[in-house]
Amino acid sequence: MSNRSVVYSTDQGRHCSGCSRPKSQCTCQAASATPKTDGIVRLQRQTKGRAGKPVVIITGLGLQADKLKQLAKRLKSKCGVGGSIETGNILIQGDQRDKIRTELENLGYTVKLSGG
Repeated sequence: MSNRSVVYSTDQGRHCSGCSRPKSQCTCQAASATPKTDGIVRLQRQTKGRAGKPVVIITGLGLQADKLKQLAKRLKSKCGVGGSIETGNILIQGDQRDKIRTELENLGYTVKLSGG
């Protein structure tokens, strides 16, 4: 008995090691990629380690990577600033908590301000 599975095929590309399906059709990775949250989005203002420049850290969204990227792009555009995504959190440059809060509430999220 052999436990070999397809890792790559020329017509479908890489395959998942768990379910042996193509990565684009994998169901086991998609289920584990969505982090669990308590349903509350928290906006934290932080300046530590940023030479005194404020940044807003958005946590508790519980979105997959592609949806998180779309939301980050929308928020950066709405505020007119830059930002990034780090470990499932969105970072927006500047103290833009009021704009971000109204935008997230319009999208149906429950939002709390936390931190300084």
